[in-house]
Amino acid sequence: MRAVRLSENRFKTMDEGSKKIRLGVLGSGKGSNFAAIADACAAGSVPAEVALVLSDVEGAGILEKAKARGIEARCLPPGRYRTRLEEAAERAYVEALQAAGVEWVALAGFMRILHRTFLEAFPGRVVNIHPSLLPAFPGLEAWRQALEYGVKVTGVTVHLVDQGVDTGPIVAQEAVRVEDEDTPETLHARIQEVEHRLYPAALADLISGRLEIRGRRVVRRG
Repeated sequence: MRAVRLSENRFKTMDEGSKKIRLGVLGSGKGSNFAAIADACAAGSVPAEVALVLSDVEGAGILEKAKARGIEARCLPPGRYRTRLEEAAERAYVEALQAAGVEWVALAGFMRILHRTFLEAFPGRVVNIHPSLLPAFPGLEAWRQALEYGVKVTGVTVHLVDQGVDTGPIVAQEAVRVEDEDTPETLHARIQEVEHRLYPAALADLISGRLEIRGRRVVRRG
C-alpha cells in the first residue's frame, strides 16, 4: 500500500501556505484538553487557531472555557441517541464547522461516535485522545478499566478517527505507570497531565504535515 500523506486533500497544511489552519474542537465535558490545545495555539506551539467549539451538552464546561478565551462556542442538540449523533444533528455539526472555515477537528472528551457524514467531510483530519494505550481498554473510563484489570502500565493515545470505537490509526502514545496506591481518581489525574502535553504536540505534528499514513501506521516523514 502506498504511503498517503495527511495533507493530500483540498486543505493546505502550514508548510503549503501562509494562512493559519482553522481548528474545530468538539467536547462534552469540562474541557481540560480543549484548554491545553487552545493555549498551545495561542502560544504558537500548535500552528493553528481554534475557530469554533461545539458541544452536545448544554452548559458544558468546555463552552465556558472557550467563551472565556474569546472563541465562538455553542451547543448543538445531538438528537435522540445516547452514544451517537442523530443523522440530522451530524449534518448540523458539519455545516457549523464548515461555515467557520474549519479544516481540522479535535475531539476533546466528545462522548459521541461519529459516522460517515462527518468523517467524509474532514477526511483524515479528525483526531481524538484516549486515556489508555490502545488497543487496550477502549471505550468509557479507560483508567478505571486499567486499574480494575490490574495492569502495571497504562497511558495515553492520540489517534485519527474512523467509524469504529477508538480504532483509528495511532498518532502518538505515552505510558503512565500504575502505582500500587492508585485510585481511579489519582490515576486519571496523572493520565490527564500527560494528555495536556501529548495532544497539542501530536496536533502540531499533524497540522504541520510532518506525518504520513502507511497502512495503519502513522510515521514521521523523512
